[in-house]
Amino acid sequence: MTVVPQAQSFDVLGLDLDGDIAIPEDPTGLVLVLRGPGGTDDEAWDVHVASELNAVRIATVRLNLLTAAEQRIDAATAELRFDADLLAVRTIAMIDRLASERATARLAGGVLAAHSGAAAALLAAAARPLWVRAIAAPSGRPDLAGEFLLIARAPTLLLVGEYDTQVRARNEDAADRIAGSTRLAVLDDVGHLIDRPDAQARVAALCRDWFRAHLRSRTAARPR
Repeated sequence: MTVVPQAQSFDVLGLDLDGDIAIPEDPTGLVLVLRGPGGTDDEAWDVHVASELNAVRIATVRLNLLTAAEQRIDAATAELRFDADLLAVRTIAMIDRLASERATARLAGGVLAAHSGAAAALLAAAARPLWVRAIAAPSGRPDLAGEFLLIARAPTLLLVGEYDTQVRARNEDAADRIAGSTRLAVLDDVGHLIDRPDAQARVAALCRDWFRAHLRSRTAARPR
């Protein structure tokens, strides 16, 4: 059964952040898909990976971390897209909301984020370790999380293209510092992952399988 995402404006710290929510029947987990600044061309990727997750009964919430006004400012100045602290605070606030709402409270959570959103995901994992059970970050900047990598214990999948040399180097360094179990997947003969349609399906499948392996409902996880 196809799950149709419902567009929604989320009140996060008094801000209206655009996104959508899709909850399949009897979900086994929930992935917060962060749409960070500088990722305006990633809409098709976000939709594709969310669909892959929904198909295996994982609920998704896609969230744009900047307001519409902030997106316009960042498009002109690029002053917000690398502010990992700002992005992380909003991510943590959204996690707290999801953890308290009836429809999503029982679900084990994960975070998927590209670009600088990867740092926000890892900072959130350090701050909310009981909620963030897994992270996937394609073409991300986990290095922006700084010393918080040393206390981020969620299993983390980092995905980079073979020829995306700068991003690959930053991910290799971050992989050595993340406290939790970490897998660095380098896709052969690929540059920037999200920019390559032929790589998107491969990346989406890897993310889907990663979250399916690491998430299950909190209710199911309780001892009998």
